[in-house]
Amino acid sequence: MSLAHVLLTSLMEKPSTGFELARRFDRSMGFFWNATHQQIYRELNGMQKKGWISTLEDEADTGRKKTYQVEQPGRIELTEWMSKQGQPAQLREEIMVRLRAEAQLGGNSILPELHRHLKIHRDNLIVYEQIFAKDFAHADEQNRTLFIHKMILQLGIDLEKGWIHWLEQLIPPLQKFAENDPK
Repeated sequence: MSLAHVLLTSLMEKPSTGFELARRFDRSMGFFWNATHQQIYRELNGMQKKGWISTLEDEADTGRKKTYQVEQPGRIELTEWMSKQGQPAQLREEIMVRLRAEAQLGGNSILPELHRHLKIHRDNLIVYEQIFAKDFAHADEQNRTLFIHKMILQLGIDLEKGWIHWLEQLIPPLQKFAENDPK
């Protein structure tokens, strides 16, 4: 998957300015795909050169603001990408390598980082649950688009709960090891 496919998807949902896209990206797609605003604007420029997107003309707007929309070649690209098979993402977490190093080096110097991660996952869970309550608690179960968005958010909630559970199982025994360390 590339940033272009993420942006095409977002623009299919709603034509947007680069600024609006970047803000929406930070609030939704950014939960599972990282990109800087500069990368977004650079990608939009490349997609426009390929003819995947164009800008809507607004005669009342005299500024540099451009509203992007998906064109037929962009729809074709997104459709072709959707039909391809992809592999599930491999877990690639730095904290796992740090834990392996901790197992070899000892000293429990990783505990503050584990506590920090636990706080981050708890904070993320709060945000996801707030979004769920606001956007999906009373959503129409017959609306396919809302159902898909709801299920994506549910996976995020479940993943955060899984991280929290795992960290809560990991941290207390590591703290006991630290207390029993004869150093």
